[in-house]
Amino acid sequence: MRSRLILPIAVLSALLLAAPASANFRVGLSEQNPQMFASPAWHALKLKRVRYIVPWDWYKNRGQNAQVVFFMNTAHAAKQDVLVTFAADRSCYVNGRYRHIKKCRAPSQKTYSSAVKRFIKAYPWVKTYSVWDEVNHHSQPTYRNPRLAAKYYLTMRKVAKRKTIVAADVLDQSDAGSYLRRFLQFTHGKGRIWGLHNYEDVNYHRSRGLKAVLRTAPGQVWLTETGGIVRFKPHFPRNVSRAARAIKLMFSQAKFYNKRRHGMRSKVTRLYDYRWFGDKKNARFDAGLVEPNGKARKTLTAFKRGLRGRLR
Repeated sequence: MRSRLILPIAVLSALLLAAPASANFRVGLSEQNPQMFASPAWHALKLKRVRYIVPWDWYKNRGQNAQVVFFMNTAHAAKQDVLVTFAADRSCYVNGRYRHIKKCRAPSQKTYSSAVKRFIKAYPWVKTYSVWDEVNHHSQPTYRNPRLAAKYYLTMRKVAKRKTIVAADVLDQSDAGSYLRRFLQFTHGKGRIWGLHNYEDVNYHRSRGLKAVLRTAPGQVWLTETGGIVRFKPHFPRNVSRAARAIKLMFSQAKFYNKRRHGMRSKVTRLYDYRWFGDKKNARFDAGLVEPNGKARKTLTAFKRGLRGRLR
């Protein structure tokens, strides 16, 4: 993220007033810690959807596999519709965040296909998959390589038949629109569900990343990872109140763009807030709705308000 000027609060107010009353996007949480499912505060939300990030080579490590098994079984017991997002290899992706130590390696199409088949066989009840997490992030082998991202998508289409597939999952950085345009060229127009991580939009109080994707990608846009940032070194010092305001904007944007606007090829139909548990006060990144010990934050209050009247 690069520093941006925050737009006047009047823009946010206008967006809230303009949101259609009939907005019907669905809401879930993106979380890596299965302890969330034991939280009374989480149960009170009555959410039906969760997003879970899985390194494509999870099965190669006994400890990683055990984590996946425990989370998936716990989520299934909680009757959750799990959006499984395949991600970079284990050495590159730890505890739901990139380590930024190196460029993540790309599996062959055969290896990727085998990994997806293995997961589907282990969890046949999963209905929804995302091909690759943050394809336009600089650490990914798909960075500046939409042809490779398109190949992974076409591979998953063959393997995960009758499943719902998020074709490409992008960050709301400046190349989001152009990346998806090239992706669509390589898939010959295939793809109808698109993931967007619009952290910059909601935390800098703007919508240009979201609008770029809505203008480019046909069908549905799912905000697969979004939320109010409590702390992100060095851009955002710790501030829960600021993060709560970002969550308010997150919901208002989803409501407004739940209807296909002029010049848009798609609309927002889902939102996954990242994440439930916060981190230590000195952590590099923290976007939790509750403290590490489960104590509610102002961000949880803002999230509850945004949920009112939503389809969960």
